[in-house]
Amino acid sequence: MKQYLLTIILSALYLSITSCSDSSSDDYVAVPTVPGAPLSPVVMNLDSVPYTNLSKYNFFEGNIKEQQPVRGVLPYDLNSSLFSDYAQKKRFVWMPAGTKASYTSDGEILDFPIGAVLIKTFYYDNAYPARTTDLVETRVMIKKATGWIFANYVWNTDMTEAILTTNSGTKVVKWYQGDYLRTVNYKIPSQAQCASCHLLNNVNKPVGPKPQNLNKDYNYADGTANQLSKWIAMGYLNTAPANITSTVDWTNTSLSLNLRARSYLDINCAHCHSEGRYCSYTPMDLAFNQTNINTNLGVCVEPQDFVSGDEQYIIAGGDAGASLMFFKVKSTDPTEMMPLIGRTMIHREGVALLQEWIDNMDETCQ
Repeated sequence: MKQYLLTIILSALYLSITSCSDSSSDDYVAVPTVPGAPLSPVVMNLDSVPYTNLSKYNFFEGNIKEQQPVRGVLPYDLNSSLFSDYAQKKRFVWMPAGTKASYTSDGEILDFPIGAVLIKTFYYDNAYPARTTDLVETRVMIKKATGWIFANYVWNTDMTEAILTTNSGTKVVKWYQGDYLRTVNYKIPSQAQCASCHLLNNVNKPVGPKPQNLNKDYNYADGTANQLSKWIAMGYLNTAPANITSTVDWTNTSLSLNLRARSYLDINCAHCHSEGRYCSYTPMDLAFNQTNINTNLGVCVEPQDFVSGDEQYIIAGGDAGASLMFFKVKSTDPTEMMPLIGRTMIHREGVALLQEWIDNMDETCQ
């Protein structure tokens, strides 16, 4: 009890000090979510965000390009990640003091509190010429009382700051995959393009942080722990069931080919092809909790649109070459390719996975 009272007193003192700092008077600095925990220095004023500069939020300590989170900014990962022209991602979550997300179901986004922030930095390791790290953009989603907003920050050349932009753009990135030098015209999305992937029943929503995707171990600075358990311990999640039907890491070849392919389709395609999404008018529902039904996958289902050639079925069981889905994921034609945005390159490993999966299906189409 004494420790808790001391924390409150120190929090009040800290707030009074910071109100006289360089921050504007209506900014606030988060007090501990867990009683007795150190203060979080994140600065978040919901009336002023999005800030012009990423550094204004104070998400990271030290050299901002190192992406070392301050107290209260929790890194996280997903079982499988959306392909974005081979860019890697660093993900973080922050919530205001005394608030937490709520579990709804395995396959639904957590119900985040007002003020919650999701942070995702896109970057390339082994960048040309010195095999260093090249930060490209940091996308921030902030939940206001009126709903989620997008804020996209593009990193400057020396990676000392990322600047808010609402427009689309392109950055040429060169990086080494092993000894092979690759080049991409990386496309930075506009706010409107972000919305096309994040709309659920015409409301902006995150895509990744669902229990089914978060249910995995993460190597934190203080040790390895299950992510959902860590969120609960930190006060960022109210509860979660002991058993969660989860996606898997599609790159793990020791796991079922069917689970791997369904997990890949969920994270890469279900943000458009599922109920209430941008392409929900198609005869597919590629959400992980729906693809245990073959017709939702499009197996032996004739396409209603997007027909490009001789493909007679969305998925022709046993024949990837006759499958419209396979044609779409290996195309780079902007009028043909799927997903519609977010990539310009062929995801060779993902295409190989889907080809193996379709070719090995037991159900064939007559």
